[in-house]
Amino acid sequence: MDPVTGILPSMIILGVAALVALALAFVRRSHPDNVRERIDASNALAVAVAIQAAHFGEELATGFHVKFPALFGLPPMSPTFFIIFNLTWIAIWVAAIPGLRLAQPAAYFAAWFLAIAGIINGIGHPILAIVTGGYFPGLVTSPFIGIAGVWLWRRMYATTVAAKIGIEPT
Repeated sequence: MDPVTGILPSMIILGVAALVALALAFVRRSHPDNVRERIDASNALAVAVAIQAAHFGEELATGFHVKFPALFGLPPMSPTFFIIFNLTWIAIWVAAIPGLRLAQPAAYFAAWFLAIAGIINGIGHPILAIVTGGYFPGLVTSPFIGIAGVWLWRRMYATTVAAKIGIEPT
């Protein structure tokens, strides 16, 4: 098998998370008057991005890109791909922080995606540690990104409403 195959489990999990985030960004909108809520959401996003950056650092340092695909009998992810993928998302999330304050739709997708991915990480890494019978790369920071994901989810939910006729969403 080629090294690209090693990314498949991550891409499936993150692909589902991205589809849910896209749906939420499409159907939930922020009312123009929700300025305070958008600021709160952008602050939660900033904290979540910082924690996700630490989580990525732990995963990289401890070989997540090797050990996760191995659970499925797959070759390791390319370290270059793993680094570029994670740094690209961190950059997108950083760019989304002011975008949330300005109610930019793309920023909503990015924030929902990090909230969902954070929650998945917070649950998934401890499960992987149990399944493997010991430490699994990313375990130490996973509870922190899980909590940040829940906090971001709550802030995103508070600043958005289901799109309805008669509400002018931004």
